[in-house]
Amino acid sequence: MTTPTDPPAPGLLHRTGRWCARRGVLVLTLWLLALAALAAGNRAWGGTFADDFALPGTSAQTGADLLAAHGSPGTTANVVLHTGHGPLADHRAPLDAALAGLRALPDVLDAADPLTAPGALSADGATATVAVRFTRNPATFDPSYLAGLDRAVAPLRADGVAVEYADPLGQLAKPKGADRTSELIGLGTAVLVLLIGFGSVVATGLPLVTGVLGVAAGLSALGLLATGVDFGRAAPTLAVMMGLGVGVDYALFLTTRHRALLPGEPDPAEAAGRAVATSGRAVLVAAATVAMALAGLYASGVSFIGSLGAAAGVTVVVAATSALTLTPALLGLFGRRVDCWYVRRPVAEGPAGADNAHGDSESRVEGADPWHRWAAVVGRHPWRCLTAGVLLLGALCVPAAGLRLGHVDAGAQPASRTERRAYDLVTDGFGAGANGRLTVVVQLDAAHAQNPDRRAELASALGSALAATPGAASAGPPRPSSDGALLVSTVTPATGPQERATSDLLHRLQDDTLPTTLAGTGTTGYVTGTTAAQLAFRDVLARRLPLIVAVVVGAAFLLLLTVFRSPVIAVKAALLNLLSIGAAYGVVVAVFQWGLGGRLLGVARPVPVESYVPMMMFAIVFGLSMDYEVFLLSRIREHWLEHRDNHRAVAAGLASTARVIGCAALIMTSVFLAFLLSTDVVIKMMALGLGVSVVLDATVVRLLLVPATMYLLGRANWWMPAWLDRLLPRLDPEGTAR
Repeated sequence: MTTPTDPPAPGLLHRTGRWCARRGVLVLTLWLLALAALAAGNRAWGGTFADDFALPGTSAQTGADLLAAHGSPGTTANVVLHTGHGPLADHRAPLDAALAGLRALPDVLDAADPLTAPGALSADGATATVAVRFTRNPATFDPSYLAGLDRAVAPLRADGVAVEYADPLGQLAKPKGADRTSELIGLGTAVLVLLIGFGSVVATGLPLVTGVLGVAAGLSALGLLATGVDFGRAAPTLAVMMGLGVGVDYALFLTTRHRALLPGEPDPAEAAGRAVATSGRAVLVAAATVAMALAGLYASGVSFIGSLGAAAGVTVVVAATSALTLTPALLGLFGRRVDCWYVRRPVAEGPAGADNAHGDSESRVEGADPWHRWAAVVGRHPWRCLTAGVLLLGALCVPAAGLRLGHVDAGAQPASRTERRAYDLVTDGFGAGANGRLTVVVQLDAAHAQNPDRRAELASALGSALAATPGAASAGPPRPSSDGALLVSTVTPATGPQERATSDLLHRLQDDTLPTTLAGTGTTGYVTGTTAAQLAFRDVLARRLPLIVAVVVGAAFLLLLTVFRSPVIAVKAALLNLLSIGAAYGVVVAVFQWGLGGRLLGVARPVPVESYVPMMMFAIVFGLSMDYEVFLLSRIREHWLEHRDNHRAVAAGLASTARVIGCAALIMTSVFLAFLLSTDVVIKMMALGLGVSVVLDATVVRLLLVPATMYLLGRANWWMPAWLDRLLPRLDPEGTAR
């Protein structure tokens, strides 16, 4: 019978870690079999990734639906032709051959003749656009489809005509291998960081093996999910960035705690179980926080955004599962040989060593390792540290006040990309606005649809009004659809699709020109097309960003309040994270929108911030910030519960976690920044924003602002109203080893 003095029975996490450590070969085999099955399933049945900006209820979506319902189904992409000199009409025979080849391709509904299609030929006749209508978005096609396109247009190229593919068709020609290079750079940097930080070769390899296997499994699972879920084309890259970063970090936290427990534990499997029972709890809370923040993106009401968050969340969940099962299995296989190979004297950190090194006196802190001395410096000068940190982050936040959302179009891509060359040819031949044409769709009532004279009268008035709208370079004559139910016109802006004036033109057409012109006619007008959809997408996200912020911050506040039983800690964490996110926004604005150093990153010119980047960054950065917050506060709380001395707890917690948090942050930063090599400008934005945010969070916030505020607040850090304490469930993030 259990007596009051008996130690508590091992909990589920403890038992799981110990079981995995004692059956390392079995667990590793099961993981490899699962990975092989997922990879094979993904290869056989995996789905595709393409951007789908469906926005029900908007003018752009309604107009697109009307076009699809009345004779213009599918997705149109342009093939751009340029002769160099002389008119395209001089190449009639190869043009006809190319058109026939395009029309014969799978999934092609039609390819318009540019010599007869309205607005498809430039004034000098040297540049033309072939509107190819596909059954679905060509960006979802297998890259091998590009070979068929090249064969179809080969007669034109053989006759000296330049042929380029505009978006979304040009995405099929996206260079391969840049993301793989980024992954290898991130892993290589992680190896160096771990070897320098901890010395042990085995302890370096375990987190990397766990992280890579977890990412591979998560990415294959994502491919299978893509058969039923529409994921954006950035989803796989985002999933790799997140999965690799958190996967290595989570395994690193567990390995570090295991090595600290190993000297005092006769059974290595028991040490692994205790590591999972302690740091494993923090891994669960951290992963839950990240997943919760990413799930909060569904509050935007935009499926595209929610699915991107879900894609990253899949790899985060798989990474946490891999860390909690595969890491102890590998630790069990190596046993006490975890530090047998090393490049320098292995370093392990743990709660006991940190606290003992700290001691009760200030002199002992100053004589300890550099992290204890740093903790002492912050403890002596909390106001100075707090002021310096806030001023630094505040200065970086300043550019964020000028944040301008928009869409990064092909004009910002490198000149080596076919869609960029197509963009430039269209700009030179037709004007910048031709890359962002707007389609006006008027739904006719029965009186106009059935009376050609009334329809023609309305079309004449509408055409004149559209052409006279400020900001419009030209407007094509409105033409009836094949069934006579619609009038359709194309408006060419005077400015490029990224310019503010183009956005103003869209709103002027929707809010002024169409309502005024169609008033009293019984008809309704809509503005649609790719540019209109992108601008509508931007407007929707701008309106809903505050909701996402409120949902994510509120959920994280409740989680931290439940875990750490302190309203002060939860509020402080939320405020400091908002400050670091604002600083990351500021850096992104300065580099991409202002153009400071943008060319060094391969960005051709200043661009607006992609409309969904701030929302994605907020959810990801807030979640990752809470990762480090949980690990740091868990250790501080552990010491607080033991000694009830706030100053001692903060110093010991900071000193015992600073090295591992610093190494984890360097690894995640290297993973993120390595993706600056991507050819996709939006991925570059995400990479820079996430990398900068992790650096700021792990240094300025975690090593400066958090300890400074906790020193200043003293025992108030741990104040909890009794009534609130009774209401909240109890979660122990990193408590006893049971």
